[in-house]
Amino acid sequence: METLYNPFLDFPQGKTTIVLRCLDRDETPKSTLALEYTFGRRARGHNTPKDIAHFWELGGGTSLSDLIQIPITIQNVGALSVVLVLDLSKPSVLFGTAERLLQVTRAKVDQVFSDLQRTGESKSGKPPAPNRAPRILHKDHPDRELINPFPVPLLIIGSKFDIFQDFDSEKKKVISKTLRFLAHYYGASLIFTSTKSENLMAKTRALVTHLAFGMERGKTVSVDPSKPLIIPTGMDSFSQIGSPPITDVDIGTLHARNPLDLWKKVFERVFPPESTSDLKELKDPAKDPQYSETQIDSMRAQKDQELEQYKKNASKSWKGIDFESQKS
Repeated sequence: METLYNPFLDFPQGKTTIVLRCLDRDETPKSTLALEYTFGRRARGHNTPKDIAHFWELGGGTSLSDLIQIPITIQNVGALSVVLVLDLSKPSVLFGTAERLLQVTRAKVDQVFSDLQRTGESKSGKPPAPNRAPRILHKDHPDRELINPFPVPLLIIGSKFDIFQDFDSEKKKVISKTLRFLAHYYGASLIFTSTKSENLMAKTRALVTHLAFGMERGKTVSVDPSKPLIIPTGMDSFSQIGSPPITDVDIGTLHARNPLDLWKKVFERVFPPESTSDLKELKDPAKDPQYSETQIDSMRAQKDQELEQYKKNASKSWKGIDFESQKS
């Protein structure tokens, strides 16, 4: 029996639905609050022990990104995979979200691998888990020395393709090519999906269960920008992706530090990033109707009123105090 760990990082909704589909659960998905956990079991064949996959879901996008450090530990990093879910319908926050979440996750994974190298073995007594990602490209692949593989298997999912497909063709081209570059650069698989398409959800499910349970990932490959992208790890190349799609400025004038920075600058010229102040604040879960509990909410309202009254009384009492300093 093998135990695997799969943190899901996301900005939009959609990730919980994917997890439920992968675990064959017929449940109504709810918005993820902070960091949530579930697990699933599945056997790879008849009369074989079931593998266990642990799913950690991070909600709130970049505002709660530090929480991703919790499920990444010495004990599980050897069986770790990461799934990043990005909202294709919100390109103005897409690149920044991907960049921040991958940076935080990579830093933690690198730290854990460093700890393993230093100690020589994990707390479970097993030898250090090797970095699995660099072997994604065969030795003759032209981009083998040009990519910067993520330290653990990575899957990037572009959600809400049903909205994205109605975008202007040039904007779709920029988003598609940029995500292809990111996925190939990090040695990740890439798929565009929609919860409204059973066919796309089935293909997404295959890629996720491949990471979670070692199942067949499917053989479909699609790089047509007019269709949902489906590109398993190692099935793309920089020559096929081409140059960053920009026509209104000379790329040489963008002063990029590296290829990743160049793609970011081009992307953000087309889709200016939202500032932190423009982003909506996280909803207070206690006030979210979908989590309402009549008795608890009534008691909470009563306690809130009592607190406000206490604040008013306390304020009056403080004003009436004759401090020693005032007498001198």
